[in-house]
Amino acid sequence: MTKRTGGRILVDQLKIQGCDRIFTVPGESFLAVLDALHDTPEIDLTVCRQEGGVAYMADADGKLTGRPGVAFVTRGPGATNASGGVHVAFQDSTPMILFVGDLDRADKDREGFQEVDFAAFFAPIAKWAARIDDARRIPEYIARAYRVATAGRPGPVVLAIPEDMLRDEVDVPDRPCVPPLCEAPDPGAVQALFELLKEATNPVAIVGGADWSPRAAHHFATFAHRHGIPVAAAFRRQDAICNSCGVYAGQLGYGPNPKLQQRIRDADLLLVVGPRLGEATTDGYKLVTPDHPGQTLVHVHPDPNELGRVYHADLPVCADMGEFAEMIADWRDPDLVRFNADEEAHKDWLEWSEPAPRKGVKLDLGPCVKTMRDKLPDTTIVCNGAGNFSGWWHRYWRYGVMPTQLAPTSGTMGYGLPAAVAAALRFKDRPVVCISGDGDFLMNGQELATAAARGLDLLVVLVDNNSYGTIRMHQERDYPKRVSGTDLANPDFAALARAYGGWAETVETTGDFAPALDRALGQKGIRLLHCKTDVEVISNQTTISSLRAK
Repeated sequence: MTKRTGGRILVDQLKIQGCDRIFTVPGESFLAVLDALHDTPEIDLTVCRQEGGVAYMADADGKLTGRPGVAFVTRGPGATNASGGVHVAFQDSTPMILFVGDLDRADKDREGFQEVDFAAFFAPIAKWAARIDDARRIPEYIARAYRVATAGRPGPVVLAIPEDMLRDEVDVPDRPCVPPLCEAPDPGAVQALFELLKEATNPVAIVGGADWSPRAAHHFATFAHRHGIPVAAAFRRQDAICNSCGVYAGQLGYGPNPKLQQRIRDADLLLVVGPRLGEATTDGYKLVTPDHPGQTLVHVHPDPNELGRVYHADLPVCADMGEFAEMIADWRDPDLVRFNADEEAHKDWLEWSEPAPRKGVKLDLGPCVKTMRDKLPDTTIVCNGAGNFSGWWHRYWRYGVMPTQLAPTSGTMGYGLPAAVAAALRFKDRPVVCISGDGDFLMNGQELATAAARGLDLLVVLVDNNSYGTIRMHQERDYPKRVSGTDLANPDFAALARAYGGWAETVETTGDFAPALDRALGQKGIRLLHCKTDVEVISNQTTISSLRAK
């Protein structure tokens, strides 16, 4: 062994664990790490423009790869800016590691410059939050961080790294790469599942969420098709099953197909594989109640702490999603009769996801989504933040084989553009589209500078109704005609995109959208379509006038 700085040791451990990209806004508190990265071409350093964008990009990269997305920010405001992305990773069950440069160890607890107790600050929204005070323990902490971030229910880890510790020179052996843990399901539990299926008449599956993967999607679709079981996607997990698959029944969450909701209510057996059954997926814990009387619940999840935490499970199964899906796909039970409900459920979804023109609407987003479907391949990765604008794509877009959707189940604004940057970096051979609202976009619109600096190809469809639309909808529902705090005064978004070196065009009518999209797809780099819509059409299902009339 030879002596290395703490910064060098940390970077070496990340390389051993398979890290190939880091997102950051640089800070003086971790200059030793930046110095080590100077001599580590195996790790791509992506420099962002605000720590919120850093954390969202790391979360998106974790979703895309199944490995921890890695971020570095500085102490104080850097860490607090990044905390929103940590919360997203926690609620979305995304593997992520955030490193926070910290003040010197000798100055701890003096309320020094930008000092925060990061272990305490991040504890409620991270799987593990700690501080590394000894450079000789860096390999131990990094190995543990990778294990915690990926094992069971994936999630974020936050490690504070004091500036002086990173400059220490010590002898320490490296830790080997931490392999993923894949817990196979108990064959007895799988046998019990098939026995329950024999007694069922209307089974429905709900999938996506923690530890879901393309492997799980493939095998679960095989199982569901063989037995004729409709498969619904949990909230913003719409690529959990390729939407062209004949068992796909649509998505749950905000604005789902009423026929799918009724199908869930009528089910006598619910097979929930991956989701926590959170508030959005269950429509406020009402569509499926925690005790679900009259329904049998089979809950499969990679974390034993989640099973029984909120929902009573008649058959809890702790297993890796891929392992479970492959076992049930290979399982043969000659006594199980096919249910034949998948085709009807898929047909219901196809009808629900086909937009019909709305009379009197100058720029109708439904047909615009249909136009995008016709012109973009099913490998397109669609990214969005939070807002009513996303509902048009959640309803009318048809997602291909995962990963094709990056959308925060935590409902955070400003996620779409950073996620699109991460996707364009990770999949340079696939189209990447960011769908944003006007309020949503300006939360992290500065990351267009990151996209421009890296020469990325991405399309932004920006829906501008001069309003915080989701809040306006709730406001009109509860306090009709009393508009307060929800109007926005916006810039010329097309001019803003051009200022970043991008191509842009403003769209004001439905008929103008298709030719504008063609022109955008003929360009390279940043493309932005500024779509000006009427706030009256407040969602894909209702209008402000209708809300007021109620």
